[in-house]
Formats: sequence, C-alpha cells, structure tokens
Amino acid sequence: MGSSSTPAAAAPPPSRRRVALYLTLLTLQYGAQPLISKRFVRQDTIVTSLVLATEAAKVICAIVLLIAEGSLKKQFRNWTLAGSLTASGLPAAIYALQNSLLQISYKNLDSLTFSILNQTKLLWTAFFTYLILGQKQSSKQILALTLLISAAVLLSVGESSSKGSKGGSSDYVLLYGIIPVTVASMLSGLASSLCQWASQVKKHTSYMMTIEMSFIGSMCMLASTYRSPDGEAIRKYGFFHEWTFWTVVPVLMNAVGGILVGLVTTYAGGVRKGFVIVSALLVTALLQFIFDGKPPSHYCLMALPLVMTSIFIYQKYPYADRKKKD
Repeated sequence: MGSSSTPAAAAPPPSRRRVALYLTLLTLQYGAQPLISKRFVRQDTIVTSLVLATEAAKVICAIVLLIAEGSLKKQFRNWTLAGSLTASGLPAAIYALQNSLLQISYKNLDSLTFSILNQTKLLWTAFFTYLILGQKQSSKQILALTLLISAAVLLSVGESSSKGSKGGSSDYVLLYGIIPVTVASMLSGLASSLCQWASQVKKHTSYMMTIEMSFIGSMCMLASTYRSPDGEAIRKYGFFHEWTFWTVVPVLMNAVGGILVGLVTTYAGGVRKGFVIVSALLVTALLQFIFDGKPPSHYCLMALPLVMTSIFIYQKYPYADRKKKD
C-alpha cells in the first residue's frame, strides 16, 4: 500500500506498561459498558442520539488530548483531505457497511450461529494484518488464536442458551444470515488492519483517526435520519428525548472506549484487540455476578482458562524471523 514520509519529529512509542494499561482499560470498558448502559439509558431513548453524542464526545476527548500533548496545531497544519480519506475514510465506510450487514444477519440467524460466525473476525484480522502489514504469526500464536475462538464460541453458547432459534428456509438463512455475517467478519478484519496500517505505516495518529472517523460516521448517520424511524422520533420529540443526567455516563464511557480502541489498534494491533473483546465478555460475566447476583454459566467458567492460556501463549511466543536469527 505504499510508504509514507517519516515525520520530522515522530513521537516515541509508549512503553510496554503503557500499552498493557491501554489493553486493560479497554477490556474493563468493554466489559462494563453493557451494564452501565442498561442502568443509565432508558428504554425509549433514541439510539441515534446516543451514537451521535458519543461521536461528538470522542472528538472533544481527542482534541483535548492533542492539546495536552501540544500537537494540535501541528496535526491540523499537516492535515490534508486526501490523506484523511485514505487513512480514515475507507475504514469508516467499511465499518458502516459491516454494521449494516450485521443488522441484516442478526435478524435472520439464531444467536448461537451468529455469534460463532462473528468470532471468525479474529482470524480475518490476523489474515489481513499479514496481507497488508506483513505481520506473521508463529505456530504457537495460531494455536492461541484457536483457543481464543474456542473460548468465544463457549461464551456464545452460554449467551444464546436462553434464546430461541429463528426459523426460515435454508436458502433464505444462507443468503440473508450466514453470508452477511461472514462478509461482515471479513470486513471487520480488513478495517482493523487498515487502521493499523494508517497509524503504523502512514504515521496517522490515533487521535486524528478518531476525529476523522467520528466525523465521517456522524455525517453518514445524520444523512440516514432523513427517512429513518430515529430521525422521525428526533424531529417529533427532540434530540434528548428520554435523556437524564445519568445518560451522560455511558456516553462518556463509550467515548473513552473509542479513544482506547485507537490507541490499542495503533500500539498493540488489531489481533490483540480481538483478545480484549473476548476477555471483556468474562469481565461482563463477573460484573453481572457482583452487581446483579447472576452467577456465571458453566460455559463461562470453561472459557476462562482458555482465554488466560491463549493470552499467555500469544504474548510468550511471538513470531521470530529465522533469517534475522541467522
């Protein structure tokens, strides 16, 4: 995908401890977000208003962080439309298409099949990371990814055991269920790898990517409100319909999560972000037990050692180029 000129004063990469902190905070945010949203967002709150508010909060947080590190003027001085569209426009468009495909698939697949197929995005991320960035995985890291996907499947089984399956003819399920979620998983891996490429090769900072992708995503969502049910609801009841003071909490928490996603993708990579997503499911189960008294399922308890083992193996046995060794 071509190279870019190295910035005159490139910021040094953060330490391993800092990256580990980003990974831990993102895991906690992903894990706690469902419970926080459930408690502080009313049932009739307009979803589009929450999403747009979150994107606006992401932009504000990113600008504040750029000011804090003293690079705001430099980033906007070096900004170009072509560079922005290359680095952030394509991933944003891919993520938008992916979300649409997931919505189609979710309506036409039972929860278990949907969740299992959706976990293949971990493999697609590893594949596109290799294809675009040349980042190889060791045989033991591939084993770790397999263990992680197995854990994700177990967690999906536990989640879907209380949900009924959805009917439909086999051809219809294939066309409107299996194919969309499979393509969406592939697109997720592609978009994640492109974001990593933009930050690591093109030297596009994670904060600028957050600002650009939030802006593009918001414009697309605002355009969709022209004829969507949420758009009609906003025009009829107002943007902040059913909001309370506490609604701001999940919005800000989600915005911080968006900033962390950019940092994790930049400094740890899309594959490790996959480990975060699966680990967060265990965090959610733990928090549900602590605050709701809902004990974790047997599937969750079986998945826990698999996740821990996969993380240990992936970190312990990275790919080593034999030519460099020689």
